[in-house]
Amino acid sequence: MLLVIVGPTASGKSALALKIAKKFRGEIISADSRQIYKGLEIGSGQLTKKEMMGVPHHLLGIASPKRRYTVTQYRRHALFAIQRILKKGKLPILVGGTPLYIYALIDGWDIPEVKPNPLLRKRLEKLSIQELFAKLRKLDPARAKTVDTKNKRRLIRALEIVISTGKPVPKLKMKPLPYPVLFLGLQKPREELKKNIRKRFLAMLKKGLLKEVRQLRSAGLSWRHIESFGLEYREVSQYLQGKLSKTHMIEQTVRATKDFSRRQLTWFKKDDRVHWFRNSRSALAFLAGRGILHSVRVSGYSKV
Repeated sequence: MLLVIVGPTASGKSALALKIAKKFRGEIISADSRQIYKGLEIGSGQLTKKEMMGVPHHLLGIASPKRRYTVTQYRRHALFAIQRILKKGKLPILVGGTPLYIYALIDGWDIPEVKPNPLLRKRLEKLSIQELFAKLRKLDPARAKTVDTKNKRRLIRALEIVISTGKPVPKLKMKPLPYPVLFLGLQKPREELKKNIRKRFLAMLKKGLLKEVRQLRSAGLSWRHIESFGLEYREVSQYLQGKLSKTHMIEQTVRATKDFSRRQLTWFKKDDRVHWFRNSRSALAFLAGRGILHSVRVSGYSKV
């Protein structure tokens, strides 16, 4: 069995996952498209070793930020992590807010293997999000209707597939997981979530987010590349380049993250498999009440 915890940024997914892992002998697998990269620990909201409280975490910092990490790679690595956890008789807990990663894994999206085209990507990187979307809408109207219009990486990848193959992005083929999957979702009231988002970003700055971004720049990443990681990295990069004041950096990050969390929620709300909760207590009570996870103490999750 696989437990999946979804929800918008700053809703408390990581904290819930830790509580469940401690109580039901679980291990956590990240489903975050930025936590996958080395050197993006603070801005991606990755827990520190101390905050992990001894719970094993998988798929954190396994890829170089200088190279593109594909959804196909993620699915392969996540499947391997799940199998290792199940063999130990423990509960695999998938946690994150990147819908593309989560559904590519759970529903087995067979995404077309089109090799990266560095020269094409370099040209597309120079275009704005609006220009990229307009280009995709012209070349592949069907994909334009489903793509995240605010995600520059997704737009570039869609255009890369269309331009490289000369065909529209093919419809996804499904290869669902062969074992049960239980979805839990966390949703906070709008004002509480906004407050959490601001608090979270200020904590990142205190932890050393500016230093982290400077280190990425020193490692050879261009400002444009760093900004492509989105949200906190985009605004902090602009601040360090003198394009934004500190106040504007904070306000724009909070606003952009709030908009992003709304899009995350919209995506997850479409999935009627998700059981929604306002806090960890009610989610834990739900698990205990259904008795689904009790068998881990007896026979292991591979038999659930």
